[in-house]
Formats: sequence, structure tokens, C-alpha cells
Amino acid sequence: MDIGELLAFKPEQTPKRPHEDDDDFALPEPAPNDIGKRGGGGDEKAKRMRRIADAKETANYKKLHEGNSGSGSAGSTFEFDPELTEEERLNILKYVENEDAEGDVLDEQGLKKLILVFEKRNLKNQEMRIKFSDNPEKFMESELDLHTVIQELKAVATVPDLYPLLVELHGLHSLLELLAHQNTDIAVAVVDLLQEVTDVDILGESSDGAESLIDALRKEQICALLVQNLERLNEQVKEESDGVHNTLAIVENLTEIDGEFVREAATQGLLAWILKRLKGKSPFDPNKLYCSEILSILIQTENENRLLLGTLDGVDVLLQQLAIYKRHDPASNEEQEYMSNLFNCLCSALMARENRDRFLNGEGLQLMNLMLREKKMSRNGSLKVLDHAMAGPDGRENCNKFVEILGLRTIFPLFMKTPKRNKQRLLSVDEHEEHVCSVIASMLRNCKGTQRQRMLAKFTENDHEKVDRLLELHLKYLAKVEAIDKEIDQQPKDAAIDEDEEAENNYIKRLTGGLFTLQRIDYILLEVSATTESVKQRVLQILNLRGASMKTIRSIMREYAGNLGDGDTEWREQEQTHILSLVDRF
Repeated sequence: MDIGELLAFKPEQTPKRPHEDDDDFALPEPAPNDIGKRGGGGDEKAKRMRRIADAKETANYKKLHEGNSGSGSAGSTFEFDPELTEEERLNILKYVENEDAEGDVLDEQGLKKLILVFEKRNLKNQEMRIKFSDNPEKFMESELDLHTVIQELKAVATVPDLYPLLVELHGLHSLLELLAHQNTDIAVAVVDLLQEVTDVDILGESSDGAESLIDALRKEQICALLVQNLERLNEQVKEESDGVHNTLAIVENLTEIDGEFVREAATQGLLAWILKRLKGKSPFDPNKLYCSEILSILIQTENENRLLLGTLDGVDVLLQQLAIYKRHDPASNEEQEYMSNLFNCLCSALMARENRDRFLNGEGLQLMNLMLREKKMSRNGSLKVLDHAMAGPDGRENCNKFVEILGLRTIFPLFMKTPKRNKQRLLSVDEHEEHVCSVIASMLRNCKGTQRQRMLAKFTENDHEKVDRLLELHLKYLAKVEAIDKEIDQQPKDAAIDEDEEAENNYIKRLTGGLFTLQRIDYILLEVSATTESVKQRVLQILNLRGASMKTIRSIMREYAGNLGDGDTEWREQEQTHILSLVDRF
């Protein structure tokens, strides 16, 4: 085949991604609610369709070259490489079309041949690029051949039991080296292949294959290689934008299979790249949504990653991105999900004490307060962030500052009247009340001096209306907890679970069923009653009217004091002493 025929077969410069113009095998566009999910939102059927298309294209590609072999092109790699026979190609095609095909369709011998072809084409491409570095037309044929064999290698993703052989024959190593190939189409093709071989469902079919692949990827520092490639991809080009999406899908796959990759991905540059990508002024797109999802995974459980995010000015980046939604609602469901992810990331970041200081200095409280007042979609997320920023002993400075910036004028109207939930509101009524009560409880615990006096004064104004609301909420959540208790009493005993585990499971069930909010409400009741006699009298009066008992409140708070968690021992002991003293005074 001469250069003229080659250029007639493919557009000049770089090969297109597989079946780009092939209407027969075009995949359906992902559904809107699938945007941001693994692998660009395709389901298993779509994934299989893509493999079928790749295999058919490969077979057609071979036939086309055989049809042109009469031109006598002595330099064609097809005459010298140990190519797969037509029968073997059709077997591979048959295998990806039918998952129940015989197991000997793609065996060790077939994979060895594929890898040999791949290695020879890779070497040929390197030689041609060096020899004709100033003349792309001369090495374009070898690049097309290399691109095609990478597509053929996707067949191995259907046989995870062969992954150890792929590693042993250094096929994986050579593929990872191609992530730095000068032609980004080659690097993107490798990313597409890696996304398929790391698919969680496929790896679940072979524990040996999964272990071999994961160990090899870790040794090669896969995350660092992926980030280096991300740095050079231009998302204005659709194929490279898809490459970014598939790269993030690989990271999601790896972190789901092995939690150690969460820390490795962050320290090998991905966290910094994601923050840079979010910070960019590009409009919202599916990749931005996916970045927010991966960021959430990276900092959800790893405190080291939260600290790293703080040192990279990540708290400021998150606040800047959220500021957009202060006065404007997201334009689509996907963008609404993106905003929600950013709020969740900020909540995770605030679990590290150092980031609470950065949040305070970055005027995060002021932004959240403004969002609460604007009554846009962002109101619910800002309420959740305030809850995280003020909780525990590390929230003391944020609590005092919130009173200083007149936050009480914002939070108490929300306490008095819970906004009705509609399609645009992300929090349920119960979630809203939980966060509001948690914020008020944190302020009562952490505020000192004049700030605390201003808090307490709120409960006596307007004829103790806020005390009435507190008891209304107490009775509401007490009824919820009593219903859960009745349900637990009626459930059959599980002989496989010991008593301690059963007690813990039941306690968690009660917490999620309303006990957590009830504990916050009753804590507020104790704090306010202990300092203001008129409040205590009002509480007694209403409890008597409603046939309720102070003993119930004492019982709930003693249980709360006994289950403060595994945090700082000194703080836990101080908190237990404080709560039990409030109970005794009540």
C-alpha cells in the first residue's frame, strides 16, 4: 500500500478513534441521568456493542489491506508480522458478540499472538517516527497499525483470567509506556483499553486476574502516568475529552477495587489536577461533574487527602465554585448534582481541623449565611456545611464568628418554620430539621461570653415561642423513636449475630430513625433550661399539658452521654461530665 492509498483510507495526520463515522455501529448517546457515571454512562450492552464494533472494524481493516496487497507494497507490515488468521479474527469477533462462546476462543496462544503483533507494531512505529520525524505521512501507516492492534487487545477485557499472562509478557508495561506517546490518539486508545480491563464487574470474575493486574498497575504508578497524560489532553477535542472521562473512570474503578488507590491517586498528582480543572473558567460539562465525584471519593475517608486538599488551597477553590450558586440555581439536573458534590466535598474537607481555620479565613461562613438568606437551591447545602463547620470542639471559632456576622437572624427563622420540600429542594424536612438543630446545639456548646448571651436571649423573646417549637419537635421525634423501638422489639432474633453487635445495629437504626435529631433537640432543652428559670417553667408546663415526662428527656440524654463515640478521649470525658451535670440540674 502506498501513501496515497493510505490517506484515501484514513484522514491525514492522526487516525480517528474506532467507528467514529460508522453509523452502523454508533453507540447511543448516554442518558442525561447517566452523565458522570463510570465509563461515560454506558451500560453493559453498550460496552459489548463497542467491543463488537471494534472487532468488526478490525476484520474489515484486514480485508481492506488484503484487497490492496496487489499494489505490491513491499514495505507493508502485514507481509512480515505474524498476523492473526482470518479465522482467528472471526473467533474473537464471535467471542465478544456472544459471552457464552466456548472458552477456547481466546486462549493463551491467541493472547500471545496478539501481544507479539502489538510489540512488533509498537517497535515499528518507534523506528518510523525516528527515521521520518519531519514527515508524518511516512510514519502514519505504522501509527494506524498500532492504533488498530490496541483496539484488538480489548478482547482480553472479556477474559480476566488471562490478565496474569498479559502482565507476565510485559504487555501491560508496554501499553502504559504508550500513555506518553507523541500522538494523543494512541494514548487515548490505551486509556480506553485500560478503562475496560479495570471494569469492576469484569475484575470480579477472576480474583487471580484482578490481583495480578492491580499489583502490576501499582508498581507502574498508574495514577502518576494517567495524570501526566491528563496534563496534555485538550478537552476542546471530543476524542481527548472522552479520554479525560475514561481516565477518571479508571481511577473510580481502581479505588472501588482497592482502597489504597485513594491515597495513591491523591499523592501522585490527581488531587492537584482535579482542583486545577475545577478552578478553570470553562463552562459546566460532564467532565467537570465527574471531577467533583472523584474528588468526593478521594477525601471522603482519607484524612491525609483532606489535609493535602487544604495545602493546595482546595477549600478556597470549593468556596469560589460554590459562590456561583449564591444567587443562581443550577441550569440542569447534572449541574445540580455537581453543586451537591461540591457541598459534600466541602463537608468532608471540614472534618480536618486545619481546614476549618481555612474555611473561617476564607469567609466561608459569610458565603453560607448569604446562601441561607437567598433561598436558592444552595440553601440546603450551605446548611449542611454550617453543621460540619461548627460541630465539636474544633468548631468553636466558627460558632462565635457566626453569631458576630448576625447568623442568628438567619438560622432561627429556619428553626421556627421548616421550608416545604419541592422538586428544587435537595433536603427532606427531617434532614433540614436535623441540620438546623445541630447548628443551634453546637453554638450553645461552643459560644462564650456575649455570643452565648445573645443565643440564650433568643429563647425568651416573643413569649418563649422558640421553646414551644423545641417541645413540638421533641414530641415529633420522640414518636418516631418510639415507633422504631417497637419495630426492634418485634423483629426476630438472629442467632448468627452476638448481643453486642445486635445492640450496636439497633442503636444505629434508632439514630437514623430520628434519635440523632431528638438528642440534639433535648440537648438544647437542657442547655437553655439550666440557665434560664422562665424557660424551665415553660418546658414543665407544656410537658404536663401534653402528658409527657421529664424522665424521658433525662433518659435520652444519659444514653447520649454513654455513646459519644471514639473521638478524642479528653473531649469525650469532658462532654460526658457536662451532659450528665445538665441532666442532674434538669
